[in-house]
Amino acid sequence: MSNPVQESIQKDISENDVVVFMKGSPVFPQCGFSAAVVQILSHMGVKFKGVDVLQDGELRNGIKEFSQWPTIPQLYVKGEFVGGCDIVREMFESGELETFLKDKNVQAAA
Repeated sequence: MSNPVQESIQKDISENDVVVFMKGSPVFPQCGFSAAVVQILSHMGVKFKGVDVLQDGELRNGIKEFSQWPTIPQLYVKGEFVGGCDIVREMFESGELETFLKDKNVQAAA
């Protein structure tokens, strides 16, 4: 039995190097945690696709099931789930995020 929401999520993370499932858009985040992840990635000069989970309740629940992670935002790099806001923030502050992106061959200006 196919699940269109799960298929859509898989398509987004397969077709884009960096994807943030977030509340709102990269231009207008609708929560502080989503805004923090957008700010970190933007500061680093990382191009990413933002997917607004507020537009679709099935997507909002589906991404949590897909990743087995209960909160939004969620960062994916080259198809791999990285984590939510706290993990992204900690990785950024320690320099681990920059190293991780380089290891994944994701261009960052920082």
